Amino acid sequence: MSATQIKTPHWRHGLIEALVLFAVLLGVHLYQTRDAIDGRAPPLAGVGLHGEALSLEALRGKAVLVQFWATWCPVCRVQEDSIQTLSEDWPVLSIALEDTPPETLRAYMNKAGLSFPVLRDIDGTLAARFGVRGTPTAFIVDPAGQIRFTEVGYTTGWGLRLRLWWAATIGSSPAAEPAR
Repeated sequence: MSATQIKTPHWRHGLIEALVLFAVLLGVHLYQTRDAIDGRAPPLAGVGLHGEALSLEALRGKAVLVQFWATWCPVCRVQEDSIQTLSEDWPVLSIALEDTPPETLRAYMNKAGLSFPVLRDIDGTLAARFGVRGTPTAFIVDPAGQIRFTEVGYTTGWGLRLRLWWAATIGSSPAAEPAR
């Protein structure tokens, strides 16, 4: 058998394709999150849709999902049921990226069966503070207030749950604290 007749095993082609796909997905993720902040989460506070005071600081000591979204975003609409279910077990602080009147946003939430806390980012200040460039954008903040994960685009409920668990247990250990 000559050298040109030796066949590469099929599994090797699959492995190469998987590695290329992984590299592409990693590149897209890095590009999408290029402006997102890391390290300590900046202050995030305001008045919710029902007049309640909401702040990230009030949730200190717990792993928190900070979710930037918009009613006009189709990916956000697909993901909103996962966020609602997640909010039953984990703290969620969501930020609506639009200048929608509170009554319109409340009606949207009621119609969709959503009850997680919402801050309105009327002028984009909160999104700019976090470096948000796309919707939806999720930040997982550990109990010490450190951002542990950033995701742009669709993320499964289980993926968010796993990241929250990681931030709550492993990510918040003293050995995991970033150098200052």
